Amino acid sequence: MTWFMSKYSPQCYALMRIVVGFLFLWHGCQKLFAFPSPMPEGTPAFIIYTAGPIELIGGILVMIGLFTHWAAFIASGQMACAYWMVHGPRALLPLQNQGELAVLYCFIFLFIAAQGSGIWSIDAMRGAPHGR
Repeated sequence: MTWFMSKYSPQCYALMRIVVGFLFLWHGCQKLFAFPSPMPEGTPAFIIYTAGPIELIGGILVMIGLFTHWAAFIASGQMACAYWMVHGPRALLPLQNQGELAVLYCFIFLFIAAQGSGIWSIDAMRGAPHGR
């Protein structure tokens, strides 16, 4: 018996990609423009000016489905670095060190990097390989 949602798999994947990209871009807005809320006092400049553009541009690219493999791969790597630089030294488990969001973003972006942009994407409209 086929799972009742399996016929909607491409649409669900596209929605996940769009929502994850949308949520991620706001982390870049926060770092670069202090919007919708400012970064905590004492945030190192290299985090603001390195992570901010990756989050803003990468989030937009993933959301619209343009150069999705590369944008998601870079975002995944950035989240892995963020986890080990900020959260990992605090405690062993993500639940203890407040690193769950970084871990989830890392693996969701890794999955998106492997899958490609899917439907409802600029990559698919322009006929890019794996834009399916």
